[in-house]
Amino acid sequence: MNGKFFDLKKEKQDRMINAALKVFALQGYRHASTDDMVREAAISKGLLFHYFGSKLGVYQFVYDYSVKYMSLELRRAVDVEEKELFQVLKQTEYARMAAMRGYPYMQLFLNRSMTEDVSEALLAIEEKRGALEEAYATIDSRIDYTRLPKGLDGRMLRKMLDFTVKGLMAERFQNAAFQPEMLYQEACGYLDMMKGLVYGRGQEAEAGELAGGVTDL
Repeated sequence: MNGKFFDLKKEKQDRMINAALKVFALQGYRHASTDDMVREAAISKGLLFHYFGSKLGVYQFVYDYSVKYMSLELRRAVDVEEKELFQVLKQTEYARMAAMRGYPYMQLFLNRSMTEDVSEALLAIEEKRGALEEAYATIDSRIDYTRLPKGLDGRMLRKMLDFTVKGLMAERFQNAAFQPEMLYQEACGYLDMMKGLVYGRGQEAEAGELAGGVTDL
């Protein structure tokens, strides 16, 4: 990548980054077209290749940029002292919302990159991919799953919630009027609903145990 890219005005940088994020997020690396990127960014194709050299160069740059940007938002939003699962997930979603305010397709792009199957693209982002996974692993390591009702597999629950939010995001991006704040509020609604079901289940189980104890007496 040509380092002079960062000498451009921020508005132009963001136009190019957002155009690439959108095309890669919606089409995947294999089918992504640089023609679509330059059309979306309203720049010449020569300018795109001047700064990034190739489609692979664009992909590697926007992935690296996304990892750094998202990692920064995660550090800002997720309290290192927070241990409760649902609160941590809400803070994580807030970080994603904050990133998507400036780069609407960033999280969808990162989600898409997890299922990328083109070897040159995978090799180009291998090192940075590990950095983002480590950031999420650090957050996950702080969650106290023992707070959940007895017998409930917390990691399976988290995986289910992650799938729910990813599916919600993919669905909402079909709407041209997509707003990160609306997605965040909707995701929190699902998390609150599941929290009520989970802890309600725990209270019912405790009540059942107490009832069983009384019967035994």
